[in-house]
Amino acid sequence: MEIYRKAMRRIMRYGYDREDRTGVGSRFVLDINMGFYMRSGFPIVTTKFTPFRMVLAELLWFMAGDSDERNLSKLGCPIWKGNAESSWWKPKAKFPGDVGRNYGVQWRSWNGPDGGIDQLSRAIDLVIKKPNDRRNLVTAWNPGELDQTALPPCHVLYQFSVGDGKLFLGMYQRSCDFFLGVPFNISSYALLLHLVSQFTGLEPHYLGIKFWDSHIYFNQFTQTAELLSKERQPFDLPNLWLNPDLKSLEDVVGVYREMLERVDKGEKPSKLLDSVAKLEGYRFHPAIKAPMAV
Repeated sequence: MEIYRKAMRRIMRYGYDREDRTGVGSRFVLDINMGFYMRSGFPIVTTKFTPFRMVLAELLWFMAGDSDERNLSKLGCPIWKGNAESSWWKPKAKFPGDVGRNYGVQWRSWNGPDGGIDQLSRAIDLVIKKPNDRRNLVTAWNPGELDQTALPPCHVLYQFSVGDGKLFLGMYQRSCDFFLGVPFNISSYALLLHLVSQFTGLEPHYLGIKFWDSHIYFNQFTQTAELLSKERQPFDLPNLWLNPDLKSLEDVVGVYREMLERVDKGEKPSKLLDSVAKLEGYRFHPAIKAPMAV
């Protein structure tokens, strides 16, 4: 994952400084592009620990169309808690833990003229039935509902393409927290590519991402310097193990719901998540803590 460190260096050396919505301020550049071939290993940052179980939990939450942050926290992933409890959103929340019409809701129940549109199910169906279709897109950016979510989507659009029995996935991200968020985003979409490949019997081949507004917050500069130090050279990428019994989106959603029930009965979420997917041979440098701008 030297490609990630190269992008971080570009932001730090050539970026523009500015004030922003968070009040923290950031340094940014525009239009960073990354590409990952799955045959090279599972793309995950190795120069600091990236919590794969949290990546997995959040993706399952999205795929289930869930908007309750408390369910995500049950699985050991509290990363949406700050947004769920932000002062501007909390008065709008319909219930404790509600994050509104977020990614998963838009993926699975976009408000159309004739009811909810399950974009993700339709995308998987198109991969199978119309593999040459160039219109196989899923969008989380709903202009009419941006005030109905705790955080307007950052990764706003993705597209599936098929060629020679291989599945490709392209993603566009409008706003990119390169220290904290981007490592999650890379691994999350790589995992989505693998899951849909398993559903459709295709080879997971390539993930391409366009990061538009790519920034590092001022209060992450010290941590960024540590990540870019000579002592933190990237390790080889790990391999992904995926439960072969997950044959469809419905299987994934069923497993997600069952996991929540089993956690309520006292089982550890880490063991349950490992039964869905895990990394083999993941070597990493120690974690680097940094504040999240909300």
